[in-house]
Amino acid sequence: MKIAGLTGHPVEVARLLLGAELRAFDVRVRIVEVEAYGGPEDGPWPDPAAHSYRGLTVRNSVMFGPAGRLYVYLSYGMHMCINVSCGPEGEAAAVLLRAAEVIDGDDVVRARRGPRASATRVATGPGNLGQALGITLGDNGTNLLDAVSPVTLNAGALAPGSGEIESGPRVGVSAAADRPWRFWVTDSPSVSAYRRSPRVTERGPTRG
Repeated sequence: MKIAGLTGHPVEVARLLLGAELRAFDVRVRIVEVEAYGGPEDGPWPDPAAHSYRGLTVRNSVMFGPAGRLYVYLSYGMHMCINVSCGPEGEAAAVLLRAAEVIDGDDVVRARRGPRASATRVATGPGNLGQALGITLGDNGTNLLDAVSPVTLNAGALAPGSGEIESGPRVGVSAAADRPWRFWVTDSPSVSAYRRSPRVTERGPTRG
């Protein structure tokens, strides 16, 4: 079943994505940790930690909609990080997928991640998740709601408001660092550890 309601406040969509299933080529995972990101200062969800905060560029254009597109970027020159756009067309917002549990394709994931990766944490952390799924920059802009796409998003078993979701500050951002826009499934062993960025010098704005 295709997931619905992907257009809206990034926090609401982030919570909706927990428990959803993501299929990428020959691997299927259950999303257990996400982070919400807004957009420019003059938009509905100003967020100085977002790639889109300073406006539209070629790199961040997928963040500006339509909703349900895969936004892929390269972090530190080696990690493919994957996001789901969620703003209406013209308004930037996205949800970073931080961790997942492998449902199908464990052998493929193992080959990509190597034998040292923990069985429960083989897709923990944005870069590890991107590697586990085999995502590349060429997948940027993929329509996740199109059944014929190589990467698709489907509704999962976790119901929003079920009491199984926790929230806290986002990981590794220096701006708006204390905004509680990271969400995770409470009982999942695949959720990543919280690490506050050493670049944070003061509390960031919490409006959102």
